[in-house]
Amino acid sequence: MSTAIALLSGGLDSATAAALALEDGQRVIGLSFDYGQRHRRELEAAARIAAQLGLAEHHTISVNLAAWGGSALTDSRMAVPSDGVQADVIPSTYVPGRNTVFIAIGLSLAEARGAERLVLGVNAVDYSGYPDCRPDYLDAFQRLADLASKAGREGHGSRLWAPLVTWSKTKIVQEALRLGVPIADTWSCYSGGEQPCGVCDSCRIRDAALIDAGRPDLASSAAQR
Repeated sequence: MSTAIALLSGGLDSATAAALALEDGQRVIGLSFDYGQRHRRELEAAARIAAQLGLAEHHTISVNLAAWGGSALTDSRMAVPSDGVQADVIPSTYVPGRNTVFIAIGLSLAEARGAERLVLGVNAVDYSGYPDCRPDYLDAFQRLADLASKAGREGHGSRLWAPLVTWSKTKIVQEALRLGVPIADTWSCYSGGEQPCGVCDSCRIRDAALIDAGRPDLASSAAQR
């Protein structure tokens, strides 16, 4: 059985990507990051998901990106936007360098464990155009990874695997339901409350997809009742 490292945020997308790797016969190791995010509830969700999916291991690494802020997710002085997604605008919830840091650390673990894949739940369709969630970014990072590691230079480096990158959010929900992903235990809200806010970009996109997929009972409005 080959090994895969899955970056596990605690959200729906990363949980679905990890479940797809399991379905593909991979032995999956989860890797989560405490980066100073205001929505720390996602780390609790990541631990629950790792246990429920039966991942071989689950590690949480601290990388304090909040030390310099620059994002509404890491700087409490910045408000989380609640006006909905704006076309062709990178929102203030973009965290500078986040995926670059996460993928680099994931590749380190992958090389140390001889993993064939680094599983990413990034999605370029339904989100707000984050530059580090796009196919051209992933292609460029793969070229870098092949040059930057001993395994890559020897021709057997880990491959970045982002199965959801071009999927709609509704398709992600449908696949999560098919795979038995514990959707109710995932956390996508950008705010730091006890219940999902229902108005941030992430809540809006998630709720619309759940309703479209016939599961309004899992939307944030249901959680708030």
